[in-house]
Amino acid sequence: MQQTDFLIIGSGVAGLRAAIELAGAGAVNVITKGAVAEGSTWRAQGGIAVALAEGDEPELHMKDTLRAGAGLCDEEAVRVLVEEGVSCVEELISWGAKFDEENGRLSFTQEAAHEIRRIIHAMGDATGEEVHRTLMRKARGIKNIKFMEHTFLVDLITDEKECSGALIIDKNGRTQIISAGATILASGGLGQLYKDTTNSEVATGDGVAVAWRAGCELQDMEFVQFHPTTLYLPSAPCFLISESVRGEGGILRNSEGKTFMAGYHEMGDLAPRDVVSRAIFSQMWRTGSGSVFLDMTHLKPGFLRKRFPNIYLTCKEYGLDIASDLIPVRPAAHFLMGGIRTSLTAQTSIERLLSCGEVASVGVHGANRLASNSLLEGLVFGKRAGVSAARYSGRGIAVGKGSPEEKAKPKAKPDLKHMKKSLKQLMEQKAGIVRCGKSLGEALEKLEEWDKIAGGACASIEEFELRNMITAARLITASALKREESRGAHYRSDCPDTDDKHWKKHIVIKSSDVSS
Repeated sequence: MQQTDFLIIGSGVAGLRAAIELAGAGAVNVITKGAVAEGSTWRAQGGIAVALAEGDEPELHMKDTLRAGAGLCDEEAVRVLVEEGVSCVEELISWGAKFDEENGRLSFTQEAAHEIRRIIHAMGDATGEEVHRTLMRKARGIKNIKFMEHTFLVDLITDEKECSGALIIDKNGRTQIISAGATILASGGLGQLYKDTTNSEVATGDGVAVAWRAGCELQDMEFVQFHPTTLYLPSAPCFLISESVRGEGGILRNSEGKTFMAGYHEMGDLAPRDVVSRAIFSQMWRTGSGSVFLDMTHLKPGFLRKRFPNIYLTCKEYGLDIASDLIPVRPAAHFLMGGIRTSLTAQTSIERLLSCGEVASVGVHGANRLASNSLLEGLVFGKRAGVSAARYSGRGIAVGKGSPEEKAKPKAKPDLKHMKKSLKQLMEQKAGIVRCGKSLGEALEKLEEWDKIAGGACASIEEFELRNMITAARLITASALKREESRGAHYRSDCPDTDDKHWKKHIVIKSSDVSS
């Protein structure tokens, strides 16, 4: 058994910012499922939304965030995000982060649902890479922070109402307990539950599944955001084409070459992500095409190469010149708005357990996240999680009575690869961009059947991961089935209208209320 003052699960922007904040209060262990850079932070292209531009202010940023959130944002949480976000970004710059500039001043771009240009970016379209590199450099320079790569979280150790650490499988395949005065879950999202996703392979919903089994309250699990534009080629991976491309003038066209977004929203190509994703879905269905197209051919080639170097080179690898060719794009699973319910101080419903980043739901995103608010959320609430966890400094570290025990290894489960593939297809088809009560009910029935096969004791990390994926998928479908309306990223064809009278509220669930 290992002991530490603070245990952080996840090495993205939220986990790293929490670790940096905590290091002065005691020893910090950061565990990460893969290598430290394998999560979503490193992949983020667009930038960070922050009220630093001339003429901008936090109140305007707040207004855009609330509007995108479709009535379900927590206003106090959003105010914290937009106000504290300014100092958090300035702090990041003081630590050496290099954001793009024009004439010696920060360069700002525009993205969907923002009224003004307030998105800062780095290396054109590699903002997440710069943010992660800066935080890692800062964290590596602090002796109290220890990184444990290729370490898998099996379960949290809880004793009725508090958490005292976690059960993990280390890089050598050994199962062990890490006891801690406070534990912070910052494990990221669950895009890998879907056939097409912008997320890395490690994003399998482990955090929400583990928190669910521990008895945490979760909320808004039905709100899964699909990014409207990912590269769609048979030979290419699901590669994100940043929303900044449309912010700089990119135009969506259907397979007939016609523009279409003006018919769906007053902001046209810069409408909120949920609107654009459904519009593309509708156009694909209407024309029988596997994609729509993003047109940048009217923009100057030199500008495109400089502004979007990563996108330019990646498309070039697959025979596309974004300066002269239309880019085939379609939506893909991108971000979970819901997750572990937390307070403004990152506290979960279990004492000594905190959560921040995508796995958490503090209320800043509501039913639909505003573009480029995710990195900002990680900075602001990662810092807040660190401040909150520090109060447990010096707390006696003890393993709770409810600690999970290592079980005898059972026989191998059925074909894991096949089950994962089937789960992804099921979620894509029946709990994706457009859902209905019938499709969700069918999905939930199938997931419950699979849970009986894959649940229980597991013999390998792959089996633990599949169990988590099934659990997370069940949480999404059950919540989506319960919400009998359409709002933000949750669209039901059998309940197409928004119903504020009955559903302008969060759906909060925990394992003690329903079967897990």
